[in-house]
Amino acid sequence: MTHNLKTKVLIVDDEPQIRKILTISLVSEYYEIIEAYNGNEAIRLAAIRNPEIIILDLGLPDIDGLDVIKEIREFSKSPIIVLSVRSDEKDKIQALDLGANDYVTKPFNIRELMARMRSALRDRIHTDTPNAILEAGDLKLDLSKRIVTLHDKKLNLSPKEYYLLSFFMKNIGSVITHAQLLKEVWGPSYTKEHQYLRVYMGSLRQKIEAEPHCPKYLLTESGVGYRMVDPTQGY
Repeated sequence: MTHNLKTKVLIVDDEPQIRKILTISLVSEYYEIIEAYNGNEAIRLAAIRNPEIIILDLGLPDIDGLDVIKEIREFSKSPIIVLSVRSDEKDKIQALDLGANDYVTKPFNIRELMARMRSALRDRIHTDTPNAILEAGDLKLDLSKRIVTLHDKKLNLSPKEYYLLSFFMKNIGSVITHAQLLKEVWGPSYTKEHQYLRVYMGSLRQKIEAEPHCPKYLLTESGVGYRMVDPTQGY
């Protein structure tokens, strides 16, 4: 992996050993590292240094990491990947609903974490270029023409399927909760109507997946929501 300009990563963790492991691994991949050991320092550095991506622990010594997400989302759209020992689904859902892009539990695999970082950074490019043709493997979505193709063949999607897929492709690689999807596609009053989502996810998978029961594009995050991935990139 090479960069003309190094991508700035803000690592927020009160454990020096974790910061050291992440720094060694990421520097070898040509990332520029910014470190913070508590929540207030993380918010300050996120504001003044404008990192392209943030890796955030939730168990910080001064303020909870969930509050850090909330504060940073007031001024920054940079992807946030939570890296935490907390594995409870409620913590995951809360972090994602507050604006985190992904959630990785400790102990973690550094290669998987870096793959998720690359995916989150690709997501930011999609978000910053709303008129682009979005791509994931052989799947393409033209936002201006509202056309979806798979293997260069046009797919016939219902309006709800199109909105659902476009939201996934704009946020490719990010874990999206059930409530986020329902609110985005159906509206705020539908955030508990999970059956709607299951039906449309099944229908969408039938149209884009070679094997709908073993999906490669639209993955289930058990108890939390879904994640769309580019099968050619891994994450």
